[in-house]
Amino acid sequence: MTTIGLAASAARARVPRLQPWGREIRATLALAAPLVLTNLAQHGLIAADTVMLGRLGAGDLAAATLATSLYFILFICGIGLTSAVAPLIAEALGRDPRATDAVRRLVRAGFWAATLVSIPLMLGLWHTKALLDALGEPPELTEAAGRYMRALQWAMWPALLFMVLRGTFAALERPAWPLAASLLALPVNVGLALWLAFEGPGRLGLGLAGVGLATTAAASFTLAVLLAVIRFDTSLRRFRLLHRVWRFDGVRLAAMFRLGLPMAATGLAEAGLFEAAVLGMGLFGASQLAAHAVAIQVAAICFMVPNGIGQAATVRVGLHRGARHLDRMRRAAHVALALALCFMVACASIQLGAPRMLIGLFLDADAPRNAAVIPYAVGFLGLAALFAVADGVQSVTLGLLRGLQDTRVPMLIAIGGYWGLGVPLGAALAWGAGLEGTGIWLGFCAGLFVVAVLLVARWRRLTRPGLRPDHARQPAPGAAAARA
Repeated sequence: MTTIGLAASAARARVPRLQPWGREIRATLALAAPLVLTNLAQHGLIAADTVMLGRLGAGDLAAATLATSLYFILFICGIGLTSAVAPLIAEALGRDPRATDAVRRLVRAGFWAATLVSIPLMLGLWHTKALLDALGEPPELTEAAGRYMRALQWAMWPALLFMVLRGTFAALERPAWPLAASLLALPVNVGLALWLAFEGPGRLGLGLAGVGLATTAAASFTLAVLLAVIRFDTSLRRFRLLHRVWRFDGVRLAAMFRLGLPMAATGLAEAGLFEAAVLGMGLFGASQLAAHAVAIQVAAICFMVPNGIGQAATVRVGLHRGARHLDRMRRAAHVALALALCFMVACASIQLGAPRMLIGLFLDADAPRNAAVIPYAVGFLGLAALFAVADGVQSVTLGLLRGLQDTRVPMLIAIGGYWGLGVPLGAALAWGAGLEGTGIWLGFCAGLFVVAVLLVARWRRLTRPGLRPDHARQPAPGAAAARA
């Protein structure tokens, strides 16, 4: 055979080996892109509320910030619980693409879980003023925060039901509908806030309560959009997702809580880390707190991408796990981690190379009143570049492990890394070593790096070649329920 013939044969032999990678990359991108955009749209709703509250005045913005901090910590716990829907449905469909009954019953269990967790959360939020008073916050702020929360708290239930359906649509590989609902909700939220909150001809002038009511209406709107899609999309009718949704199913609900409660605790550990950092940073003055706010906003926007990739990875791994394809599970992991790493390295490069440009998106860098903030913000963005890479890796790997329905050990890793290392080290460096805000950020980075490394090690141990891991060999908690 000629040299050209040998080369052609070798090229043909390589093509089949590359095709599975290409298919996995395309499948991951097709699923991750709408999930990323949905994350950004949801972040846009929060940003729009902040703008509206700022236009009401600094006092109203400060009061609402106190209330929303409490709301979102509890909401993150609810998201952790309802996120169990996606891996359970993905595994059921991976095992049997015709498992419509299992999908419907898991959605029903997700609705029950969202409802049961919403009731105590909303009851607790009703007493926001009393809680903030007990924490020693200024009375003028707690009064306004309480009024705002009594309008906002009703968003909890529809928002968590939306998260159940969002996870369902992702597992069914139809993520475009939650994206459309989130994009449509933005003008609804802004329009209602302008009408309800502000004074003027034809407006109600309800102030803070008006913004809270607009947010609640927007959450209900996104849920209504997805319910309408389920009702009218012919490709979804075979699942009968809302059939007898009121029926109680203790077995599947228990499976949802077994998988979801560790996820809720993981989210709480991470959210608590950020909240502790804000409280600690405030002790070092307004300049460092403002610089921290800018750096965290940049990090949060960048984080939307690996978070969406991690959500897609949960579904891809869940599907392969249900089909018992260990090699495909590992391939999905390599693709997801590579995509997230490439993006986060690009973000880190911009943060290191053009920090003042990024700061200028939030502050006037040339204004004399911001002169004390800029040096801190530049320094924090440099540390945020390290933070970004570790955050991207841990987010995607957490998604991979959730696809394996492995949530208890990752919860322990997160609690240990964030609160056993990150917070104590940050406090020691900030106050003991006198590094102030820089010390808090160094604690951030150390905790995240340790969590990222341990999560990757956990994934590699459960999926190492030559060994079918317990998670792939045996039914996971709730797997029998999903098949029934």
